[in-house]
Amino acid sequence: MSTLGDLTVAKIDQSGPPKAGEFTYIDISSIDNKLKRIVDSKCLPVTAAPGRAKQRLQPGDVLVSMTRPNLNAVAIVSPDLKGAIGSTGFHVLRAVDGIESRWLLYAVQTHDFVETMSSLVQGALYPAVRPKDIRAFSIEAPPFDEQQQIVAEIEKQFSCLDEAIATLKRVKANLNRYKAAVLKAAVEGELTEEWRKEHPDVEPASKLLEHILAERRAKWIGKGKYKEPSTPDTGTLPTLPEKWTWTNVDQLAEVGTGATPRRGKSQYYTGGHISWVTSSALNREYVDKADEFVTDTALQETNLTLYPPGTLLLAMYGEGRTRGKCSELRIDATTNQAIAAIQCAGKVRDYLKLAIWNQYEDLRRTASGGVQPNLNLSLVRSITIPFPPLIEQQRIVAEVERRLSVIEELQAVVEADLTRADRLRQAILNSAFSGKLVAMGKTPAHSSVSAVVS
Repeated sequence: MSTLGDLTVAKIDQSGPPKAGEFTYIDISSIDNKLKRIVDSKCLPVTAAPGRAKQRLQPGDVLVSMTRPNLNAVAIVSPDLKGAIGSTGFHVLRAVDGIESRWLLYAVQTHDFVETMSSLVQGALYPAVRPKDIRAFSIEAPPFDEQQQIVAEIEKQFSCLDEAIATLKRVKANLNRYKAAVLKAAVEGELTEEWRKEHPDVEPASKLLEHILAERRAKWIGKGKYKEPSTPDTGTLPTLPEKWTWTNVDQLAEVGTGATPRRGKSQYYTGGHISWVTSSALNREYVDKADEFVTDTALQETNLTLYPPGTLLLAMYGEGRTRGKCSELRIDATTNQAIAAIQCAGKVRDYLKLAIWNQYEDLRRTASGGVQPNLNLSLVRSITIPFPPLIEQQRIVAEVERRLSVIEELQAVVEADLTRADRLRQAILNSAFSGKLVAMGKTPAHSSVSAVVS
């Protein structure tokens, strides 16, 4: 048994970049922690050198991020990065004679290493391990030629695994494209084209729309005089199937939003029993639970509204791909101001949800604003909807649900196999560093990788 300190050079030159000109800088953001590679080194003028730009790197150096070791941001310095300067946020493992650098790279990817380092972090806002923690990690080092054999076998099996993962990701992308195609065919009438030929005598959608508008007008209990909803501009819209009509969210639904209770009154507003939903919850098809709660006082004293089950929630802004996502409430809940709450007649709700799903990418493109574009209530109300007769809507919803259920089953299989692939990667490393990978030749892990590829 040895420690990483026994197997690597004790000190790395900390003299930093040259005195003039430009230099290549590698910091923690330069590493892709999934690929375990340096993917974004930076060319900087010496005059702009960060204070952390100290460590003079050599090809074969293994970089281990000391910050948030659970993320395992590790990589090896390639020959084309000779002379680069590394951040002091890395601990640099430079192999001594008789130690294979790539063997070190795989050693610091093992579950044991990640778990051990994660248990040693210090600091809350900037959790990190110390160089001495990394160097004290115990590991059994085989002879140099066996290290090379282990590396060759790991890379052979990882190559097979990467091929399997790439295939799974292609399947996942194809399923997403098929889902989008199903929704597009649904709202353009293609899914029910034959059905319409067999059912020519249905009530036109224009009549249904008249009923909805009359019902909304009769039930108006808001402030002031009832204001008629806006009508869509159909001048540039495509021709619809017979007995369909164009409408918009404003005609079909009441649209509202929520609020974020003032933090200064958190003792009065937060921690109650009323569900409070934020846009991050809309990545699921249904919202059936909340992670945060507000009080009755907050509901009475702020702009919060308690929305009933069946309300459609549309994310007007949020992180990542959240903006434009639409979900349905299954509980009574309030929302924050990043969500548009769409309350419509139950008989058209399911179809409206599908129609909004179909416009996800369009909604993201039409969002207003510069650095962080957002939707707003006016844009939500103006979303145009191709509107079929009610009985055809029901037929469309049933057919879409049938097809999407098949897609969801296949997506679940793909996600399970991707998770399995991650576990297999660790199984390969575990076999390698317990002395089994080379000794056994073709291990159970290798057989499992072959199964995933199949």
